[in-house]
Amino acid sequence: MTSPSASDPPALSADRARPYVGRFAPTPSGPLHFGSLLTAVASFLDARAHAGTWRLRIDDLDTPRRVPGATDGILRTLAEHALHWDGPVAFQSDHVADYRAALARLSAQDLCFRCTCSRKDLRGHRIYPGTCRTRNVPPGREAAVRIRVPETDYAFEDRLQGRYTECLAPATGDFVVARRDGLTAYQLAVVVDDAAMGVTDVVRGADLLDNTPRQLFLAERLGIETPRYLHLPVIADRSGAKLSKRTAASTIGTGAPERNLQWTLQLLGLEAPSHAAPEALLAWAVPRWDSARLPRGTSFTNWTSL
Repeated sequence: MTSPSASDPPALSADRARPYVGRFAPTPSGPLHFGSLLTAVASFLDARAHAGTWRLRIDDLDTPRRVPGATDGILRTLAEHALHWDGPVAFQSDHVADYRAALARLSAQDLCFRCTCSRKDLRGHRIYPGTCRTRNVPPGREAAVRIRVPETDYAFEDRLQGRYTECLAPATGDFVVARRDGLTAYQLAVVVDDAAMGVTDVVRGADLLDNTPRQLFLAERLGIETPRYLHLPVIADRSGAKLSKRTAASTIGTGAPERNLQWTLQLLGLEAPSHAAPEALLAWAVPRWDSARLPRGTSFTNWTSL
C-alpha cells in the first residue's frame, strides 16, 4: 500500500460553515475494542484535519450496562493512544432533565403514546404493529413511550456512503423514545446530546447508518439543526459479525499503542511510518487524512490479514 500524499481536507459545504465540532461517544459497558479505536481515530483525524474541536462524551445513560471502572479504562486507553480531547468530558447521566424536556416537547405535539407491549408480544413482527397507538394507556402503569412516525422519506447525504433514504413508517414503525424502566432511549438521547454539545459532524460506524433517519425525524420535530454524517465500515470478525465489547478477542491490550495505531491507520488508508510514537503518528496522519479514500462498504473484510 502506498502512502497518500498530504493534501488539504475536503472543504465543508457552504451550508455547514459552522466551526467544526466532532465527538467520540463510547459506552462504559467494558473496555474499548478495536472497532471503537477505529472510530475514535477517524473522528479525531477528521476533526483535526478541519482545524476543529474533538469532544469526548461518555454515553452512560443505560445504567444496567455500566461496568465499574470502564470509564476510567476508556480515558486511559485514549490517552495512551494520544487521542486527546478538547474541553471537559461530558456524561449523558448529567443531562436527564434535558431528555425529559425534549420528551415533553414531543408529547406536546401529540406525537407520543404509552406502550405496554413486551418483547414476547412483538415476537414475529418486523416493525412495531401499532398495537397501543389508540389504547390510551394511563399514567402510573409501567409502559414505554413510543413516537408516531410519518409516511415520509427522510434522506441525507453521507460523506462516505452517499445518499441514504428511508421511509420511517414501513422501515421502523413507531419507535421507543423512553423505555419502560424510565430511561431515555438512545435515538432521542443522542439527538439531544449532539445538539447540546454543538456537534456539527458525526463520524461513527456504518452499523448506525439506518438509525440516522429516525434521528433526523426527531431533530426536525425538536427544531434542532442536524450534523453532517460519515459512517465508517465496521470491523467484523471471521463470521461477519461486528466486533463488540462482548467479543473478548477484540479488546485493546495495553502497552502497544504504536502498533495499534499503525494497524488502525492502515485500515483508514494510511501507511504510517514505523517506529513512531503515538503523538508523532497522529501528527503525521492529520494532513494526510482524506475521507474520500475510505472504502464505501459497510464492513472491513481484510482486517485480519493486516
